[in-house]
Amino acid sequence: MEADISRETSVGCDISAKKTLTVLGATGSIGTSTLDLVGRNRDKFQVVALTANRNVAELAELARRFDARLAVIGEENLFGELKEALAGTDTAVAAGEQGLLEAAALPADITMAGIMGAAGLKPTLAAVRQGNRVALANKECLVAAGALFMREVGHYKTQLLPVDSEHSAVFQSLDNGPSEQISKIILTASGGPFRSFSAEQLRHVTPAQALKHPNWSMGRKISIDSATMMNKGLELIEALHLFPVGPEQLDIVVHPQSIIHSMVSYVDGSVVAQLGVPDMRTPIAYALSWPQRMVAPIEQLDLAKIAGLSFESPDEARFPALKLARETLLAGGNAPTIMNAANEVAVDLFLGEKLTFPEIPSFCEGMIEQVQAREGHECPGSVEEVLEIDHITRIMAQSSAIV
Repeated sequence: MEADISRETSVGCDISAKKTLTVLGATGSIGTSTLDLVGRNRDKFQVVALTANRNVAELAELARRFDARLAVIGEENLFGELKEALAGTDTAVAAGEQGLLEAAALPADITMAGIMGAAGLKPTLAAVRQGNRVALANKECLVAAGALFMREVGHYKTQLLPVDSEHSAVFQSLDNGPSEQISKIILTASGGPFRSFSAEQLRHVTPAQALKHPNWSMGRKISIDSATMMNKGLELIEALHLFPVGPEQLDIVVHPQSIIHSMVSYVDGSVVAQLGVPDMRTPIAYALSWPQRMVAPIEQLDLAKIAGLSFESPDEARFPALKLARETLLAGGNAPTIMNAANEVAVDLFLGEKLTFPEIPSFCEGMIEQVQAREGHECPGSVEEVLEIDHITRIMAQSSAIV
């Protein structure tokens, strides 16, 4: 069993004290929501560093607005453009992987880890090694390298708070008692935009349709993952590493209204849930201000107005990504790393109309079989091994797609 989330309160426990903050992935959906909250609470936060992959104009504008000490662009060839955009300011400029690692390693009370995909693994680990607070929005760190990542969290005594709405809800619903008191963790799923689609209708789903989530405003990749329900499968793997439970204690229920974000069932029959309107600024605000709460511009929940909450079991026949993810979780070894990389490629292929919607999970399953036939099943023991398996999977997946 991996170490569970730390509840130590040594870092940033006084909401009245100004906290230093780094945002990795500042121009993405998590980053922009984080900075929206920071902008409304300028007396509580001082921005240390901001990073983006290739959006120079927005990164420069954010760096100016928040007086960042460092701005980093992931694409090295954009260094000159960013430097020019920030000429005349006190903001230092860097680029490429080394720049991202530099930003993540700068001392900060809180680092928002919002770089999506396997690209976020090294920078997020650099933030973990500071030993302060990491607000984790990058699920791939735990899916692709969960055991390794949580060992580092434990070694550096890092305060790790989840930003995924589901895992934040679980964290808020835990009573900090012995793990033996937990009967089950129940992650809720909206069911995505195709919850009621037949298998025949799913065969004709377009990228434009899949990008329109009924409840949440999210990035392109996570929107597709939500539509296939792969996102919920990845969250099962995350939960196994984040919380003191076994695989048999993890469950999923479809809840179309996205009001209950997750639940914890206890051995005495009690079920504790966290509710709120679907807005990512709520779990972000909680991660920034915990163990206290900060004011956020979120619509207050009106249960009488909602009138009804409904639930149903997920249909793994129509959404086989869930079944694949659970099988991958149980298999362990390098299977989660392979599935994560294969899924990123599959999403890109679907968005490029080179895979159909139902082919995404079957493509991932095929890649697990192919990569393990060549590389074996052993769990990666280092960051380098994780990234090597990730790289091999992507190369083989792209080659398979071309064929």
